[in-house]
Amino acid sequence: MTRLAIARLWHEGNSFSPAPTGIEDFLASEWVAGEAAREIYRDTETEIGGALDFLAAHPDWEAVFLRQAAAMPSGILRRDVFEQYCAELVGQLRGGGFDAVYLSLHGAMVVEDLPLADLELIRRVRATIGPAVKLAASFDLHANMHPEIARLIDVGTAYRSYPHIDMRPTGRRALDLLREAVEGRTRPVGTILKLGAILPSINMRTAAGPMAEMEAAARAAEALPGVLDCSIFGGFTYGDTPSAGASVMVFADADAAVAEQAAASLLRDYAARRDAFFIRLPSAEEGLRQALAGGPLPAAIVDAGDNPYSGGIGDTPELIRAVLAHQPEVPTVVAFYCNPALVQQAVAAGLGAPLSGSFGARLTRDYGEPVPFTGTVSLLTDGRFRNRGPVLGGMAVELGPTAVISIGQVRVIVTSRCVSPSDPGFFDLHQVDVTQPGLLCVKAKNHFRAAFSPLLPRMIDVDAPGPAALEIRSFRFRHAPATLYPLDTPLHR
Repeated sequence: MTRLAIARLWHEGNSFSPAPTGIEDFLASEWVAGEAAREIYRDTETEIGGALDFLAAHPDWEAVFLRQAAAMPSGILRRDVFEQYCAELVGQLRGGGFDAVYLSLHGAMVVEDLPLADLELIRRVRATIGPAVKLAASFDLHANMHPEIARLIDVGTAYRSYPHIDMRPTGRRALDLLREAVEGRTRPVGTILKLGAILPSINMRTAAGPMAEMEAAARAAEALPGVLDCSIFGGFTYGDTPSAGASVMVFADADAAVAEQAAASLLRDYAARRDAFFIRLPSAEEGLRQALAGGPLPAAIVDAGDNPYSGGIGDTPELIRAVLAHQPEVPTVVAFYCNPALVQQAVAAGLGAPLSGSFGARLTRDYGEPVPFTGTVSLLTDGRFRNRGPVLGGMAVELGPTAVISIGQVRVIVTSRCVSPSDPGFFDLHQVDVTQPGLLCVKAKNHFRAAFSPLLPRMIDVDAPGPAALEIRSFRFRHAPATLYPLDTPLHR
């Protein structure tokens, strides 16, 4: 039996979010170890779901599930949480008699006083297991990759789709590459090359456009003799780290020159497409006017600047300000605002009761002033559902208690936790039929499209002030080495 350790620490850190990430965020999402992990991840569209597929296909591999931890993208991770995780992981790896280790990572984690957190974790794992134990890692397409990572792991790979509907096959692929190395059929060597640019992720969808072209180039490069895997990283725009920005990673069999040549060719392709990633978006007000000016309904207004999957806080006011100012004459749903205190007020008031308060600017007024309202409590829920869409499908979700507040034709979903409204289960829970004529205004971005593109004839992406806004030249970067393209303007420091 080949003895395999599986561990997961998946978090995308937004350096500009006012909401730090603590242990409670992992406990509310993913924090499990041992055999319980098999049940939590079984038949889920996650990397660990892919690992379970691999184990079912290879009964000669024995897996030990070490700590599996993941939280919604949010602000900088507290150092004590990182150290707690690392101490547990290193303790479990030390003397464990493992032949191989698989790490499910994001690649854009940011820890307080430790901007290169994923690299630090990999360094500690490698120092613990030594050079003889084979180490594989998988990463998000938006990882901010440091070149040293390719020298510390034996094999690596990344998501190839955005929206990320291929987490499960990515886990399987990582373990297939690891198996080839453990059993001596390959001797992988890898390299990571940086583009030297921080790119906006709004135009990184892999269905069409520059990232689709880059993924096609990567698949062509994988067909070359000796090339094992090619991964394209868009980088995470809002992670202020020394390794910020786009990159490519290539692993080849035994020949470092093959990996370097393939990576250099891909980097040239990337540079040629660099400026194509930059687009302009309408404001929330302009997007709403477009939606109401005519055209088929339902339609979605997608506020990427406060998207939780980019570290948004569910608290910026510009979207709701535009909606309430327009007073749409068609049914309109706003998803969502995160305000636990407002939910508790709604619970105390009860169904059908009048309720007054404000939306937005609970955490900070950097993105605008709060928007007052007077409405009615029209729904209360326990905030629990299970994803049924293609992104993280099968995973249980805890929003905490939620409320729906009705203001004329507008219904606003208010939650106790900041979780992306990118799965149909979110709307099922709140009795929203997205196929009915009307407007759906969501704090989301590209992952929303995975489930809802077939259901909504029109989607209008808008850019409003927020921690994940498209325009980043005013963000106070301190660590990022890259220049913002295509304007060739140094990032503000």
